[in-house]
Amino acid sequence: MSAGCAIGLGNVWRFPFITGEYGGGAFVLLYLLFLLLMGLPILVAELAVGRASQKSIAKSFDVLEPKGSYWHLHKYTGMAGNLILMMFYTTVSGWMLYYLYKMATGTFHGEKIFIPDVFGNLLLEPATMTFNMLIIVLIGGGVCYMGVNKGVERVTKYMMMCLILLMLALAINSLSLGNSAEGLKYYLVPDFDRLIEHGLDEAIFAAMGQAFFTLSIGIGSIAIFGSYIDKSKRLTGEAIWIIILDTFVAIMAGLIIFPACFNYGIKPDSGPGLIFMTLPSVFSEMPGGIVWGTLFFLFMTFAALSTVIAVFENLIAAFSEHFNAKRKKVILIGIPTIFILSLPCVLGFNVLSDFHPMGGNSVVLDFEDFIISNNLLPLGSLLYLMFCVNRYGWGFDNFIAEVDTGSGVKFPKSVKFYMTYILPLIVLVIFARGYYAMFF
Repeated sequence: MSAGCAIGLGNVWRFPFITGEYGGGAFVLLYLLFLLLMGLPILVAELAVGRASQKSIAKSFDVLEPKGSYWHLHKYTGMAGNLILMMFYTTVSGWMLYYLYKMATGTFHGEKIFIPDVFGNLLLEPATMTFNMLIIVLIGGGVCYMGVNKGVERVTKYMMMCLILLMLALAINSLSLGNSAEGLKYYLVPDFDRLIEHGLDEAIFAAMGQAFFTLSIGIGSIAIFGSYIDKSKRLTGEAIWIIILDTFVAIMAGLIIFPACFNYGIKPDSGPGLIFMTLPSVFSEMPGGIVWGTLFFLFMTFAALSTVIAVFENLIAAFSEHFNAKRKKVILIGIPTIFILSLPCVLGFNVLSDFHPMGGNSVVLDFEDFIISNNLLPLGSLLYLMFCVNRYGWGFDNFIAEVDTGSGVKFPKSVKFYMTYILPLIVLVIFARGYYAMFF
């Protein structure tokens, strides 16, 4: 289930277009490096806090912190972070659902269709956008209402299986295209000259930021699933498997996209519109394009829903614990609440299009993404790190004892200095760089 939270739009939407923007293979190498150096220790820390406390973000720090300390205040930023994440994830997931319908009904194969207009017109239709978002909210809430084992765990398991099968089929199809070798070379062969052309410093920070975003670490989204892991398994091995599956999905998404782009003369650095404006053009020209395009957006929809369900589950557990409320009552209140809170993001592209929360051409989604990606994820990750290594928090000895309980891969104690002094500094630099890039 924790893999379901980590695997989502960060892998299949954000990773390919960022990789394309920063020159392909060399960026992939940077990303993998930062996943190992930054993502793994923080992921282990969040899993450890969850399993040791057997609680969600709402109570985990209360259980483990020394008396008189204030680590538990992170519950408010963590819960708020998960709500904000849902506010724009439901919107983007709704786009995936809409494109699945459009692709399956053959809309993109009409001779008079200018595909970029389809996405632009969608953004201008508040009713359509709202309806798609509502369907996503209802699916996420409905799965959680079925329970953790019968709903979240079972549905996520089958969704992951389908997602992997779809990926394999789509990747094989892309690799069989005539000019796929050029796409593979761009994607998998590091070219540092090309990386430098795109801006080395920007690429480094983009790779660091993607490592945070793709794993959803820092706001308790992973901790709740740590609380579901029994004591028979060491947490380092569990974290490694999450990262392997997360990375596999991201890499496979690139194997689907880049060979197809090069085969049809599409620029790989199309940015965020790569999925919604560029790829439908590819499928419209591809033999059997309706089938392959439908399978692709079914894959994208599954990836999006896996995260929506996982974050919804985290919110349910957190609010149930915080207010000592029954699970199903929280869900019944949560569904309309998330729907209402998601409306500003939907309406930000149409009814509220004149509202630019960060100046320029920014919309509500940009602001919500900035709060999460540039603030709550890095700062939350820093807090988990400090809590696990600091003697005024939970402490490194308690952290190691929890992580190494059970069988499997041991966590290297030799990284204590790195986790205590170097990694927090890296996280702070990423945080500061995010503000610099945004405003200067």
